[in-house]
Amino acid sequence: MKKHLAWFLLLAVVLAGCAPGTGPKQQGGTLLGAGTGALIGSAFGHGHGRLAAVAVGTLAGAMIGQEIGRGLDQQDKLAMERTAQQSLETLPSNQTGTWHNPDNDHSGTLTPIRTYQTAQGTYCREYRQTVTVAGNEESAYGTACREPDGSWKIIN
Repeated sequence: MKKHLAWFLLLAVVLAGCAPGTGPKQQGGTLLGAGTGALIGSAFGHGHGRLAAVAVGTLAGAMIGQEIGRGLDQQDKLAMERTAQQSLETLPSNQTGTWHNPDNDHSGTLTPIRTYQTAQGTYCREYRQTVTVAGNEESAYGTACREPDGSWKIIN
């Protein structure tokens, strides 16, 4: 199942990059939406039905996420990145960091869920993230690992 999920997310990445007229905001929103849709779709159906639900969820989420991503401006992205770095570095698991852009009322959260160390000694954290644009909220789960320079890099 995880292998199929990875293929659907890869498809979303390709679609996000190939869509005419899409910029980084739409591409990021497409990926966030695709991941969320795939997770929701995986909760339904059994066997091949579950695979179909993941496919439908991935594509539907990608389209919705692309619209939300279109609405994020540079200030939103900077606030989101600052909150992600600070939350991943300083917050205990299950505490939430937030950001808000008063100029357009966009907002978001990042909540570290679990911290672990890889076999290579790298510290990683699973997290849950939300982004709200024009009253529409999207959420996603991901993993970030600490880079040698101390910053956190999202790996999925």
